This record gives sequence, C-alpha cells and structure tokens, in this order.
Amino acid sequence: MVLHQNPVNSPEYDDVKDSFHFHIEFYTPLRGKNLIKYYASSESGAWAAANVAAVERTAAETRRAKLAYLADCGDPALSRDLLKKELLAEFARAYGGDLAEVSVFASPARINIIGEHIDYNGGKVFPAAINKYLYIMIRRRKDSKIVYDDLRFPGRMEFDLSAGLSYAKENDYANYLNGILKIMQDEGYRFDSGFEVLMFSTIPAGGGVSSSAALEIGFGYAVSELYGFGIDRVTLAKMGQRSEHEFMNVKCGIMDQFAVAMGKEGYAVELDCNTLEYRYVPLELGDYRIVVMNTNKKRQLADSKYNERLGECMTALSILKAHANIEALCDLDSAEFEKLASVLIDPIIRKRAKHCVYENERVLDAVKALERGDLAELGKLLGQSHESLRDDYEVTGLELDTLYEEAVQADGCIGARMTGAGFGGCAIAIVHKDSVKGFALQVGAAYKNRTGLEAGFFSCESGNGTFRI
Repeated sequence: MVLHQNPVNSPEYDDVKDSFHFHIEFYTPLRGKNLIKYYASSESGAWAAANVAAVERTAAETRRAKLAYLADCGDPALSRDLLKKELLAEFARAYGGDLAEVSVFASPARINIIGEHIDYNGGKVFPAAINKYLYIMIRRRKDSKIVYDDLRFPGRMEFDLSAGLSYAKENDYANYLNGILKIMQDEGYRFDSGFEVLMFSTIPAGGGVSSSAALEIGFGYAVSELYGFGIDRVTLAKMGQRSEHEFMNVKCGIMDQFAVAMGKEGYAVELDCNTLEYRYVPLELGDYRIVVMNTNKKRQLADSKYNERLGECMTALSILKAHANIEALCDLDSAEFEKLASVLIDPIIRKRAKHCVYENERVLDAVKALERGDLAELGKLLGQSHESLRDDYEVTGLELDTLYEEAVQADGCIGARMTGAGFGGCAIAIVHKDSVKGFALQVGAAYKNRTGLEAGFFSCESGNGTFRI
C-alpha cells in the first residue's frame, strides 16, 4: 500500500497547476518494478484515479513537487534548511556516499527591467536577480570523471577532465557547464580530481529570465568554491560571457552573467556594459509587484536571430564611425543619432541602430523615474521599450506582443514589456499587489484565446546573486 499526494491533472479544476490530491494505492506483492498489476486506488476526491503509473515515478514526481514548494514558498527562513535537507536526500539517492562532503549552492534567475539588446552595443542596462533559483549540489570524486544529473531532466552524463572538453549538440545543458570548465582550464586553473553534480531548478528553461546564465555562474561559483580557486564575481561573469562566445558560439553581452553573479536583494543594478561600472539602485515599488509572464513558447538563444541582430548592429557601427568619434552605438545620444541617421541608407540597419540609441536613453530615464518614485513614468518607459523592440529591433513576435497588449489593458497594470532575447520567452509587467491574481487570470485567458498557448505567471522580488546554502 502507498500513501502519497499526486498533482491534479484535470482541466476541470481552476488550480490544476497548484493543487494535489491525496492518493491511497494498493499493489499486489507480485508487481514488477516497472509494471503495475491489479492496480486499485482511492482518492480524497470523489472520482477514480486518473494516473496509472509506476509508483517509483510517481514518488519522484511528488518529491520534485515538494522541492518546488519549499523553493517558492516565500519564507526563506522557514524553508531553506528543510530545502537543503531534501536536496541532499536526492543527492544520496543519485550518488550515495558521504553527504558531509556535498556542497549546495543557489543561483538566481534575472529580469531586465529595461535596456534590451544593448548590452552588446555598449549601452547601460538595468537588471535584477530575482528569487527564482537553480540549485547545484556538488562533491569531489576520487578519479578524473565529471558526472552531471538533473532532477527535472533525468539522464546522467559523464565526461573526463583528462580527455579534453568540446562542444557537442547532443550534450545539451552539459555544454554550458563544460564551457565554464574549459575557460577555467584555459585560464590556468588545475583540477586535481573530478566531481559529481546534481541540479534542481524552478527557473523556466529557455524562458528569457536567463536560465543559462544561472547555470553558468552557479556552476562556476560552485566549482571555484569546491577547489578553492577564489574567483571573484566580476571575473566569473566575464568567464560566463567568454564561454558563451567561444564554446557556445553565442555572441552575447555580459548583462545576464553580471546580474546573476552580482545581484543584491532589494536592489536592481545599473550597469555600464562598456566599462562594467555599476551601482545598486533600490528597487522600491511600493504597492506594486513585478509579474513575470511566460509565453511558454520555448526559444533557444543560439537558434534565434540573436547573432543576426549583432551583425546588423556592427554594420551600423562601422558606417557611423566614419562620421562620429564613437566606439559603440550607445555612445550616441538621440539628437546626435538623428543628425547622422541619413548615412544609414538601409532602413533595416537604421532601425536597429535607432533602437539601441533610444533604448539606452530610456534606461537612464527609467533609473531617474524609479529613484524619484515616479512609477507611472517607469511604466510608460517600459511600454516604449517593448514597442521599439517590436517595430525597430523586431524580436518580439505574436506571443510576446499578445502578452504586452493584454497586460497594458488589464486592471492594476501600469507598464509591461518583453524581457530577454525575445523570439518567445518572457515578458514582465508592473502590477498592483491587489490585482496580481486577477491580472494573471485575465491576461492568461486572452492569451490562450489569441495564441492557443497557456501562459505562465509568477510575481517575484529581487534576490541575491549566486550563494552557498
């Protein structure tokens, strides 16, 4: 007999994604490990069991649900110790051995309040780490093997530090980890043993809140701590960017890695991507909350038109440098750009450059608006940012545009825009705390009606950069 909770999986329930039913299940003693014979079940609800599955799989799903609850329950003081205990129990199931030698780290997602696609154009950006985390458990081995596993995507991957590390598409998320290791080796860091890793995350993968940077920086920090390398956080962010460039072949800016490494609870970071000068700005929204809206249209940065946009910006820069003393597009202000715009004959190239210049100014204006408590102005600037990303930079698409259009019409919302690389992924909205639930229901229903997809919603707060639990 087995007693457990199982996710409700019937669309008849409004809280289908949040609720669980209590199950009492009976199995014959003759059942095989992967086969249920003579299955019988009872529920606290009034209908028969809908899931006929191996109990081992159901138990694993239930444990993952418990981890997700502990990670997102909103009371870190209450949940963190228990979460660590449960994570270590999962590590023991995966690898066995002495848990005293296991270290546990948390690495945050990030949002970018404003300043999109200008981190690789010398602009200023305004990101914040948020309280959604990837958890990394790591322990040394006695040989040179490195072993990766993930509770959400089970399937162990093994490599050998002595054999060299290179990119391979079939290695999936392990490429991000191996890329960091390769950069560390190139920088002269030496590993005297291998290690084994188990991960768990509540960050939407490929959702525009930088799950890849959370993976890179969290893993890099964990390895640095495990081997006593003492790599500082800014250097770690640079390593993450270099790994993307050289190992993943994605010519990204440094914003994502920097925000994940340097985030600070209660603050956003105003970052100059040219100089890496930064300052923390209090993220004080009063009665308003930041709501992340996930299109649930997965996109992969390397497969998107990201590198194409980079090339277009470099073309614009090479033309403009013949007419102005600049090193990056965002060295221009809007007045200077308008005087020079006619030299960009190709209308596509002109639009790309225009977005960069005006978006950089919107960042400066948004920081000032936040510092003086003018949330209405901040919301207006978010809307201008989205429309520029839609019309001039052309990285939104039906799903992100739908979320934006429906959000800005919803009660309690003062501003919204896409965030991240675009082509799917996430958008953010600033919503009154009393309207958050109704906002999600209203926007979610309209989004499904227009796109056929189910959007995801969660409110968030700023959080700390990667840390040891």
